[in-house]
Amino acid sequence: MSLAAMPSPQATRLQTFLAFDFGLKRTGVATGNVLTRTASPQATISAEGSDARLKAVEARIKEWQPDALVVGVPFHPDGASHDNTLRAQKFARQLRGRFGLQVFEVDERYSTTEALAGGALDADAASACIILEQFLRSLP
Repeated sequence: MSLAAMPSPQATRLQTFLAFDFGLKRTGVATGNVLTRTASPQATISAEGSDARLKAVEARIKEWQPDALVVGVPFHPDGASHDNTLRAQKFARQLRGRFGLQVFEVDERYSTTEALAGGALDADAASACIILEQFLRSLP
């Protein structure tokens, strides 16, 4: 997990989370909480374009009423950023600005590979679960 993703002491007071595995065409979604420290996959958002994606995210936020959001940010194996790193970070900034919730960024290297290796039918939603569970394990 990158330093930007380190939970603050305030994060330990948050109870429920909605996590996203950002993609240009598909964005995986998962819900989870600190009590069980587990995540459950939700229907993947299939929306292209920022406006359509954010509208779908807004519906999920209204449905689940999370205390905070988690966004997976991909990096190259050596830790270097790439185009999708910047896109995911922009998505996280948009969520902060639009919904006023705390947003945690989590290094999501290999989450899709892990999801596929686990036999996931929906790799995007399974990746969002992996991202969220990694975050939940990092909480004190």
